[in-house]
Amino acid sequence: MPAIRPRHLCSVAAALALTLTTAATTASADPGPAALREVLFVGNNWDGTADVLKSTGDFAKIGRINVVPDKAQRMAEINADPIRWIYFMAIRNSVGEGHDQFVDDMYATPDGRSMVVSRPSFADVVSLDLASGNINWRFPVSGYRADHMAVSPDGTRVAVSASTSNTVHVLNIDTGAQVGSFATGDKPHENVFTRDGRIWNMSIGEVNTDLDAPWLDWTKGDRRITVVDARTFQQVKVVDMRSRLDAIGLKDYSDAVRPAAFSPDESKLYFQVSFFNGFFEYDVATDRITRTKTLPKTPATGDDRTTFVNDSRHHGISMKPDGSKLCVAGTMDDYATVVDRATLREGPLVPAAKPYWATVSGDGRSCVVSESGADQVTAIDFATGQKTVSVPVGDHPQRVRLARVPADWTGPSSS
Repeated sequence: MPAIRPRHLCSVAAALALTLTTAATTASADPGPAALREVLFVGNNWDGTADVLKSTGDFAKIGRINVVPDKAQRMAEINADPIRWIYFMAIRNSVGEGHDQFVDDMYATPDGRSMVVSRPSFADVVSLDLASGNINWRFPVSGYRADHMAVSPDGTRVAVSASTSNTVHVLNIDTGAQVGSFATGDKPHENVFTRDGRIWNMSIGEVNTDLDAPWLDWTKGDRRITVVDARTFQQVKVVDMRSRLDAIGLKDYSDAVRPAAFSPDESKLYFQVSFFNGFFEYDVATDRITRTKTLPKTPATGDDRTTFVNDSRHHGISMKPDGSKLCVAGTMDDYATVVDRATLREGPLVPAAKPYWATVSGDGRSCVVSESGADQVTAIDFATGQKTVSVPVGDHPQRVRLARVPADWTGPSSS
């Protein structure tokens, strides 16, 4: 083997140094994806803000986002269009209880850089940059009101109910481009993506009239669950709970399916309906209601259906990740409670002021409910059924969603 001369050694060393320097420079120029932390988004509907809280522990507030930075522009458009103005005022004076509805639902993009928000009074969906607070994109829905949303399991698409046009739009979460849509029953509301590649939409019909007596139920419109293929948006099946309720002797119960939660294996659906203090268990495979859970009434609430806000007696249900417990928001009865899924026995009734939604903490140990009547969110321990903490938020919190944001995020630079 020939000897390596000193000048060759120098050349090799120089080349090696250059290679290492180039690699280090490349690595520093491409830091990779930013570290993310799990949080809770809380939509303050009447404020037009969203609070961001820690997703576990003391649920302390991290920051706040203005979800209507374009309010002046949107209001100018509405005031210039008589039809839009009429719908805007109708939303304020009916479902809004005298207030404008600026944030219904919200999710984060998978990279944690943006929040996607449905804004009922502005009939749109917007993407907000979490660093600056600026709008990335805006999608006006068909009709005059945007409602509940859902995000696909891979986080790339968001489905939003356009409640006055009986349509669900499915959008690319990064660009806002529509990738598909499908027709629903009257007043589409809740949306759920399932792991088998389907979207379930629940339409609730007309909830803003006083024609609430059981014998006038037919005036509420076409209320049904529409199930579509999440890729083609073609209808797979329709589930009308009217016949399923009639089959178990509950002809006077509403068939307007409100919030719902699937079991972990998606074989059972637990859902609430208008006017009812409780929920039902529906078996997907056999297509029938298998159990009914009636929860306590608060005497002060009474049974006058016309006094229930938007026909909701109970509105909000979530499930512990292991499937053992349910958490229920007893909206008009002013409590929340944890229910054992096997026995359907409820735990303590935790006092809460018009709880409007129920979700699960990041560690799965707590149920988190929004108290729209007290402007706070409250955590309830799944193990004990007892309240652990309440955290003040903005005006009329409704939807609460788990999300991810950059680990060092404390609020937009514009706030």
